[in-house]
Amino acid sequence: MAVSNSITAIVNFVALLCSIPIIGAGIWLASKPDNECVHLFRWPVVLLGILMLMVSLAGFVGAYWNRQGLLAFYLFCMAILIALLLILLVFAFVVTRPDGSYSVPGRGYKEYRLYGFSSWLQEHVTNSGNWPKIRTCLSQSDVCSKLSQDYITADQFFMAHISPLQSGCCKPPTVCGYGYVNPTVWTNPTNPTADSDCYLWNNDQSQLCYSCNACKGGLLGNLRQEWRRANIIFIITTVALIWVYLIGCSAFKNAQTEDLFNRYKQGWA
Repeated sequence: MAVSNSITAIVNFVALLCSIPIIGAGIWLASKPDNECVHLFRWPVVLLGILMLMVSLAGFVGAYWNRQGLLAFYLFCMAILIALLLILLVFAFVVTRPDGSYSVPGRGYKEYRLYGFSSWLQEHVTNSGNWPKIRTCLSQSDVCSKLSQDYITADQFFMAHISPLQSGCCKPPTVCGYGYVNPTVWTNPTNPTADSDCYLWNNDQSQLCYSCNACKGGLLGNLRQEWRRANIIFIITTVALIWVYLIGCSAFKNAQTEDLFNRYKQGWA
């Protein structure tokens, strides 16, 4: 195997390894309770990672066995996949930039305003067409039931760093002035007119605050938090893939030059 082909094979192997963090990040995102209920975000990242894995494997085979057509196919497909990853990065950054969270005095957790998040997330996740299915899915999960197992006293709960989803869906807004019984049972609001969500709170464990705007905001807060963490992996992987791709292009050109030179020498031999 020519030197250039050896370099190309190594580069494709590195690209293959780079696809693994993308698949891992996609599986991590898909396993989260909010993404289990929001199918729009569940599998695209995993699918993109699998496609990169398959294309990199094709490039490795093409380089190892000197299949120039397969290498050209690899470079073409990888350019498209890197472009898609860049689009995903920019899109995720733009739609997760607005933050609807706000601090509550005397609480370890934050609360969330739906209208503080991007309009795209509001339109595609919490609209009237999608929310009934998401609400049912959330009510059937263990997102809120776990709180009663983890926190007993009011002081423990008030200082807890619960997730945005739990903050929005499992308890009433603090401004309502409800009295704490346990993390998912609250009584006797002192300020029920402070927020429209105050009237929507229900101690029925299948209802809680799943119809509240605070719950929708908490869901978007969870999505924002998780996608911004995943973006760190995507950025590192994208930079690595771009470098690998540029080296691969250079090695592919050198391999073509070597092949042409060898044919030239054979013609004169």
